[in-house]
Amino acid sequence: MVRINGEDVACSGKSVAEYLHSAGYDAGRVAVELNGNIVPKALYGDTIFKDGDSAEVVSFVGGG
Repeated sequence: MVRINGEDVACSGKSVAEYLHSAGYDAGRVAVELNGNIVPKALYGDTIFKDGDSAEVVSFVGGG
């Protein structure tokens, strides 16, 4: 299990890109922190979640 935004998610073995797509996120409009480190967007496809990882996905919201 991977803890994402405070919830346990069964996505171990998936890439960040796969998870974002399956969860309905627009990868261009989010930032991902994995185990305390920001994941560069260019590495979303190469970064694989492992059991015990902790991640935060933050969406950018426009307005003004």
